[in-house]
Amino acid sequence: MELKYVGAEPIVSKNEVSFDKSRPDSYTFLNTVVKLLEALDSGAVADEKTIYIEPKTIKDYSDSQLLEHLQKLCSNIDDILAVREEKTDDMIEKYINRVKENDTLTPDERTAWLGNINIMRDYYMQYITNENVYHYALDTLADKLHSSHIDQIIFPLGKNIGLVMSHLIPLLTEHRPPYDATMSVEERDGEVVAVFDMNRSKPLS
Repeated sequence: MELKYVGAEPIVSKNEVSFDKSRPDSYTFLNTVVKLLEALDSGAVADEKTIYIEPKTIKDYSDSQLLEHLQKLCSNIDDILAVREEKTDDMIEKYINRVKENDTLTPDERTAWLGNINIMRDYYMQYITNENVYHYALDTLADKLHSSHIDQIIFPLGKNIGLVMSHLIPLLTEHRPPYDATMSVEERDGEVVAVFDMNRSKPLS
């Protein structure tokens, strides 16, 4: 098993394989979420309630280094990786059944479509692997933010940090206890920064 970049979510049809650029490969965000997890683990806290992140400190780890760091930072992540083949097979089976049940297709169109699905199997598996690992890492980050009692994360714009934090907001909304996390852009000391606020309005449990 490995982590590696493959590209945007594939769209397979009877005519071609295209890619949905609105659904990027989650691999793109893994270096950033690893940095945020490391910041919590390493004590990189400027005061009791705030973490400051500099984009230049976000390292571009190799594929093997990313996996190694995630295995250290996220407990049981290997369990997530172990089911990747099963999830890929389930997804492909659904696609295949849809094609087989499509009565508007000619035999040649059906054959071409099924062939395109089969060709993309390895791509699908890596895309799903990256996505599952990223979401598991985000869940871990939400839990660690709760347990560490951090109120704010402040960071300059860039390195996908804003996107990662925006993906984190709905997870914190559904967390137990839930948080009404928000993100805003401010100017501090002549620098434009993003401020992620946990909004701990509810009692900690």
